[in-house]
Amino acid sequence: MPLTLDIFNDDAFGVASLTAAINNPPEGQYVPTLLDSLFEEEGITTTSVMIERDGDALALVPASERGAPGDVTVGSKRDMIPFSTLHLATTGAIKADEVQGVRAFGSESQTQTVQNLVTQRLLKMRQRLEATLRYHRFGAVTGKIYDADGSRVLLDLHQRFGITAQSVAMALGTETTDLQQKIRDAKRKSEDVIGDSGVITGWLGICGRGFYDAFVGHATVKQAYDRWNDGQFLRDDLRKGFTFGEVTWKEFYGKVGSISFIGENDAYLIPVGVSELFITRYAPADYMETVNTIGLPLYAKQELMRMNKGVALEAQSNPLNLCTKPRAVIKLTK
Repeated sequence: MPLTLDIFNDDAFGVASLTAAINNPPEGQYVPTLLDSLFEEEGITTTSVMIERDGDALALVPASERGAPGDVTVGSKRDMIPFSTLHLATTGAIKADEVQGVRAFGSESQTQTVQNLVTQRLLKMRQRLEATLRYHRFGAVTGKIYDADGSRVLLDLHQRFGITAQSVAMALGTETTDLQQKIRDAKRKSEDVIGDSGVITGWLGICGRGFYDAFVGHATVKQAYDRWNDGQFLRDDLRKGFTFGEVTWKEFYGKVGSISFIGENDAYLIPVGVSELFITRYAPADYMETVNTIGLPLYAKQELMRMNKGVALEAQSNPLNLCTKPRAVIKLTK
């Protein structure tokens, strides 16, 4: 039986099936990154998230049904800050010629054959959305989330919260700089912001290339490691991470196209282990089938193209990536 575009009327190509497919890539195709591990993910039924601010203390406000009592906010100094999720969508197509006469080797059905073709296309679309998500997550760490062009600011967390970023100049160009003290100074700034809202279980320093080279080349760091494991530190490339001052330091080289995630001579000291310090919230897709449902990380849908020349595919994500205590992340300069 000839394979035609009518096959896309099968339930296997409905919103539910395609969304399940794009959220569950083939085994081995998804590897969480360093940034992914920092963020706590959750779906929401709305397109915005409310953050409660009390000075430096910021807290999530749970969503409630319309007409139901809201979360109680005590004191006149607190205010509520709304944040809208971002709509990220990418499109693709499967032309009629691509399914004309296509049949996989063996006993696969026509539906399975076309499903494999669609899955391959969705995987590429997923990769684009994931790269954008990580770009936004790094923006949440640094305090500014940029659009894909790297110039338009989508969200300035410090501006929205009405606060200023904290930083420490590390003076890496001065041989006599006490780096341990500099690190303690940065930690204390962060600890003052976290306060009793969580327990810091560790520290992460993500570095631009220039900062990293200056840091590992500083006399203090070299002296601390010159006898470690018979000088292994001085022989090996440890950009994947090493510990100094009870901070795990890593060179971070994330990039989307020509846009770098981090400044060449910058680094960021991040407290690890604090609940809901970094969050990702997913709103539902703007499809009739998904409104008022709990948001998923990714959605996919298809529809016939004009004149039945193929099938148009759309993949989308509607995330909001936030650092709920932006001043807890300390910018380090070379």
